[in-house]
Amino acid sequence: MTDLITPITMPKFGLAMTEGKIASWNIAPGAHIDAGQEIADIETTKITNGYESPASGVLRRQTATEGETLPVGALLGVLAEPAVSDAEIDAFIAKFQADFSSNNASTTQADSAEPTLVTVGDQTLRVQEAGEGKGTPILFIHGFGGDLTNWMLNQTNLSSDRRTIAFDLPGHGGSSKNVKDGRPATFAETAAALLDKLDIAQAHIVGHSLGGAIALELAKAFPQKVVSLSLIAPAGLGADININFIEGFISADRRKTLEPVLQCLVYDKTLISRRMIEDIIRFKRLDGALQGLQTIAKACFPEGRQADDLRPVLAGFTGPAQIIWGTEDEVLSPSDAKGLPDTIEVTLLPQTGHMPQLEKATEVNAVITKITR
Repeated sequence: MTDLITPITMPKFGLAMTEGKIASWNIAPGAHIDAGQEIADIETTKITNGYESPASGVLRRQTATEGETLPVGALLGVLAEPAVSDAEIDAFIAKFQADFSSNNASTTQADSAEPTLVTVGDQTLRVQEAGEGKGTPILFIHGFGGDLTNWMLNQTNLSSDRRTIAFDLPGHGGSSKNVKDGRPATFAETAAALLDKLDIAQAHIVGHSLGGAIALELAKAFPQKVVSLSLIAPAGLGADININFIEGFISADRRKTLEPVLQCLVYDKTLISRRMIEDIIRFKRLDGALQGLQTIAKACFPEGRQADDLRPVLAGFTGPAQIIWGTEDEVLSPSDAKGLPDTIEVTLLPQTGHMPQLEKATEVNAVITKITR
């Protein structure tokens, strides 16, 4: 009756994800589960994400415990109907574990798409590519203090029929730490040069927060390269910004002080994972990282205000453009999306903070798909 047994395995939320931690089980053994029901919370390096059951059935076993970290594909639990005996489930688990142990090394190597380093002018950029096909490519641009893993729940989903590219801006992640003058227009020049380096003539641009301002500068300076704009909680459309978040992100150097700062990014504060906090602390200790963030903050947010007004760029953009914003954003106000031309669709997501692409990935992916198909 092994065909009546469904394994629940560690999901792969993003291309670079190789492992996850069971933050909590939401369902007890013996409970009936519907397909799509959230059964556990999985903590990754970026965020804690709900795991939806791949099938319906009774949760007969939990083979992974809360707090346990396991590789992608590892067995977490088993679904089966009551007619399946305990002995059959024991045999299924034993065979799965044996097969996984022997195949895990080669499978992990084959399935993991590692970012690569690309030289663009005098910069070295960490780049993550996924997908192929005839669809117009998508370029993702993250925001202040972020990196390419900000798109871990989006890039794979949107790469089924096209090439997609996420990268670390200079001063972030694994890219060079020289941010030059730190202005969005300068980062836009780097993004344009990256497209040229990758032999991409045109792309749909998806930008988040400061990455939204960079996307607008890209459309302003290189309009021939930009097919559409999907701006997620973008900078550049208003003057106000939560400067306490910016300054706190730069200055906090311990988990105790950084955690409340990062919680400004999301509506559900429990989504901020310990590993995310620790990764950012480690990043800021890299040579040049802190100085780069300080340069960007000084250039983009002098005296606690946004320096660049890019509303005219968005209003004058001739291609499809849209804005996605969380109604509970604590960093940039969704009211900045008011007063734009009616041709620019605005999607407001309730109970969502500054990072809709992680908090409401399914909804965000659907909205982006509408404009890029």
